[in-house]
Amino acid sequence: MTSPPTHASLRARRRPFTVAATLTAAVLILVSLAPASGAAALDGTSRTAKPTIVLVHGAWADASSWNGVVKRLQDEGYAVRAIANPLRSLSGDAASVKTFLETLTGPIVLVGHSYGGAVITNAATGNPDVKALVYVNAFAPDAGESATALAGPDSALSVADPTTVFDLVPATLPPTADTDLYLKRSTVLDSFASGLSSDDKAVVAATQRPATVGALNEPSGTPAWRTIPSWNLIGTRDRIIPRDVQETMAKRAGSTIVEYNAGHVGLMTDPRTVTHVIERAARASAH
Repeated sequence: MTSPPTHASLRARRRPFTVAATLTAAVLILVSLAPASGAAALDGTSRTAKPTIVLVHGAWADASSWNGVVKRLQDEGYAVRAIANPLRSLSGDAASVKTFLETLTGPIVLVGHSYGGAVITNAATGNPDVKALVYVNAFAPDAGESATALAGPDSALSVADPTTVFDLVPATLPPTADTDLYLKRSTVLDSFASGLSSDDKAVVAATQRPATVGALNEPSGTPAWRTIPSWNLIGTRDRIIPRDVQETMAKRAGSTIVEYNAGHVGLMTDPRTVTHVIERAARASAH
C-alpha cells in the first residue's frame, strides 16, 4: 500500500510549478512591454505625439464654422480645440488666445481664418510650443499693418460708404473704435458666404458675431511668421480678402502656399482640403 504524501513531498512537488509560473509571468510582462519600443524600432516610425490643433475663427463667425474640419481632424486622431475669438481688439484677442495656448502641453499647430489670421500672427509670437501656423483665407499682417488696410480696394468690404455693407451698432455716426460691425444680409449672401447653399447663407447671416471697428483697424505687432513655419491656403474666389492680397502676404511670410477653388468661407465649403493642409503642417512640424 502506497503511503500518503507528506507535507514536505507536496512542497517539493509544487516548487517547480511555482518557479515556472513566476518565470512565465515575468516573460509575459516583458513581452507586453516590448511592443511599445520594439514596434517603433522595427517599422522605423516615430513615437512623437501628434500636435494639438487650435483653430481660431474670424470676424462675423464663431467656432462652429470649423465643424467640418474638427470632425475630420478628430477622425485622424488629433486633439482639436476650436476656441472663441473675442473680436474686441487685435491686441486683446491675441492676448486671449495666447493665454489659452499657455494651458496646453506639447506641440501646437495654430490655425486662423480671415481676421483670425491676424490674431494668431500676434498670439504665437514668443511661444516655443507653436510649431506651425496655418492661414486659411486669412490675414498675415506685418508689424504696423491692420486687417482693413490689408484687404485693399478690391475687397467687397472696401467701399466709400461703410453703411452700405455693414450694420453699425450703435448706429451713431461717425463710428468709434467700440462700434460693432455686423455684415448686412446682402453682403453675407453676395460676398462673404459665397459657395454655401441659400439656406446655409441665411444661417450665417443670422448667427454672425460682430467685430469692432477698432479690432479691424488696430495695427499688428511683431509677426510670429518671422520665426515659425507657415502654410497659407488661398481661396481663389475670395471676395473679402482678394486672391492677390493673400498671395502677397503668403510670399512675404515665406509660407507654403496652396490654392483652392473656394470663396471666403472655404473652411465651410471645402473642409476636406482645409483639413489636408492642416495635416501637412502637422506632419512637417514633427520633423
